[in-house]
Amino acid sequence: MKRVITLSLAALLMIGCGTLNKQQKGTIAGTAGGALLGAAVSKGSVWGILAGAAVGGVAGNLIGKKMDQQARELTQAVPSAEVNRVSEGINMTFDSSVAFELNSSKLSEAYKNDLSRVANVFQRYPDTDILIEGHTDDSGAADYNMRLSKERAEAVSAYLVANGVAASRLTEKWYGEEQPKYPNDDANRAKNRRVELAIYANDDMKAAANSGNLD
Repeated sequence: MKRVITLSLAALLMIGCGTLNKQQKGTIAGTAGGALLGAAVSKGSVWGILAGAAVGGVAGNLIGKKMDQQARELTQAVPSAEVNRVSEGINMTFDSSVAFELNSSKLSEAYKNDLSRVANVFQRYPDTDILIEGHTDDSGAADYNMRLSKERAEAVSAYLVANGVAASRLTEKWYGEEQPKYPNDDANRAKNRRVELAIYANDDMKAAANSGNLD
């Protein structure tokens, strides 16, 4: 089994991005095993969770197709955001220009507008769950930053709920300054004051995919 997983992951890495579409990559990634892929490509817990949520095989291929569609709609809704398909899910990060000010969890008006458009997309895909992760830069004490990242995640979650996304679909996590996505220097520090989203199949979508009834 270990050999099969290793060879499957190696095949994915050797084939590269130019040969397979995202749906097919999701199928291979799921077959290789979510935990192994998470260890190979992890850029923080969002990526690990998305890889670990993969079911693989034919069901994973169907989920991947549905996620391709949702990713396109999220990109169209907020063109300035970074939207990446990861395994059988989606990782979304908003443009740093609309993100948080130093020492603040207050949502800017631009951020609210983006979240409103994202909430509309989420309502069209009720069979997905959303992980909301709060992060900070390295300014200030570590314990303060941990609390601040929690407040940022909760602020985004509350705004999505206020705009029609069911609270039962949302999970908040926070990591303070522990997971910088960019160097904490003068040019990039503001980009680490962020909330990242992971969108992945819930049990209903997985059941539909396993039965071949996922539209």
